[in-house]
Amino acid sequence: MIDSKGYRPNVGIILCNDEGRVFWAKRKGANSWQFPQGGIDGNEDPETAMYRELWEETGLRAEDVQILGRTRYWLRYKLPERYIRKNSLPLCIGQKQIWFMLRLLSDESMVRFDCGHKQEFDSYKWVEYWYPLQDVVYFKRRVYRKAMDELGSLLIADGSQVDAASYLAGREAC
Repeated sequence: MIDSKGYRPNVGIILCNDEGRVFWAKRKGANSWQFPQGGIDGNEDPETAMYRELWEETGLRAEDVQILGRTRYWLRYKLPERYIRKNSLPLCIGQKQIWFMLRLLSDESMVRFDCGHKQEFDSYKWVEYWYPLQDVVYFKRRVYRKAMDELGSLLIADGSQVDAASYLAGREAC
């Protein structure tokens, strides 16, 4: 599914633990790290796609997480020219994403990487909230920054049971 402007609809997932650290996943067979993300199928709304992608990429189900929030609007990024598949129609020039902030409710031992049709990740670690901005592939940094700026405040919202220290500690440096 590609929209009329060449963007593929997609969801991104920022999964945090009770310490306010975020789930940072290593792509299988590469030294490339990112948040879980994936395409929205034609019959899905963003929340349905998010739960499917969460299961396929991390083995976590709806009962393992709590939705803290989502971005209000689509966030877009363009692919660098060398990653655009010019022989593929319709032409995809990038992705438009709805991002979700989730809180892990279950034990992290529930994480598995063998639930999807193709394993995306082979390892993960919990990192300080702003760490991904310095580690993600360069062309995704702007969209990560927008999503993290918008959703990070949820960690310090009244009534949250998440320790916001990770979010607040790195905020000045960004």
